Amino acid sequence: LIGPGEYIAVGPNEESVGHFALAVTDYTHGTAPNRRYVDLIIQRLAKAILKKSPAPYTFDELNGLAEHLSATEKASKKVERFMRKVAAAVLLQDRIGEIFEGLVTGAADKGTYVRIIDPPVEGRVMMNEGGLKIGRKVRVRLLKTDPENGFIDFERI
Repeated sequence: LIGPGEYIAVGPNEESVGHFALAVTDYTHGTAPNRRYVDLIIQRLAKAILKKSPAPYTFDELNGLAEHLSATEKASKKVERFMRKVAAAVLLQDRIGEIFEGLVTGAADKGTYVRIIDPPVEGRVMMNEGGLKIGRKVRVRLLKTDPENGFIDFERI
């Protein structure tokens, strides 16, 4: 609910902001260095500390890397979300006119969205969306899909 994490470099005399959800101030996260470049950086830093060697990065380099890697991770999540939408539109493109059971997942001025149950994909209610509220069960008919843009359009029935 609080959004994605962000990488930051903390200098030796600076107070760490830590990890909000875990309520700890001295924190780093690592998985496998073949998964994320961030993990490789952390392992290089830990290795230097254990060997009592100089840090492999300057503080300015770490600051730049933290900023860059936060931005690229955010960008990659955006691409992942878009590709899920594209895949969902492709999955449903031969099912135009079918009726599905779903739940309203968003209702605002910009549009009303519904997640159908089977297959579990989300689309926009383009017709008869008035009065729908988040969490309401609804039956919808698939009007069209646009895989190129990742759009799925429904009509409330």
